[in-house]
Amino acid sequence: MEIHRFEKLWLAAGILLIVGFIATVTYGAVGEGVAMVNDDGGTIDPTKVSEDANFSDPGVEQVGPHEYEAHIVAQQFLFKPGTSTPIRVPANSTVTFYVTSSDVVHGFNIVGTNVNTMVIPGQVAKMKVRFEEPREYGIVCNEYCGAGHHTMAGTIEVVPEDDYEGGA
Repeated sequence: MEIHRFEKLWLAAGILLIVGFIATVTYGAVGEGVAMVNDDGGTIDPTKVSEDANFSDPGVEQVGPHEYEAHIVAQQFLFKPGTSTPIRVPANSTVTFYVTSSDVVHGFNIVGTNVNTMVIPGQVAKMKVRFEEPREYGIVCNEYCGAGHHTMAGTIEVVPEDDYEGGA
């Protein structure tokens, strides 16, 4: 059986496109540091978030040199801290965010970074990000969470190391 040369050409082009798409997706997922959210953060009783040691007074704490942990509660229609009080972290630091919800599904997206996750009641989402230079980042909820969803936003202030006196 003979395959016409144009059929061979289209077959080769199709295979090349498939390989190219797979390479692009692989690079986008692995090369850029995108990781799936897993259950490393653990679980929590969503009705008792305010009683949990980490989330009863959420905020930022230093856990090592240039290492910080930020515990954040997402609730209709704010991030605590983040909305009324900005989250403050020093430049040249790595921050591990632990985010949970006490009411409905929310989103947690730090604009300008690759941090973007769903915040599900009963789950603690854990994400790590490195902040190199002083600047301000926005936090937005990107999962519809009710009538005031459009107002659910917050701020992360990355300040120079010399100006940092503790976070929100």
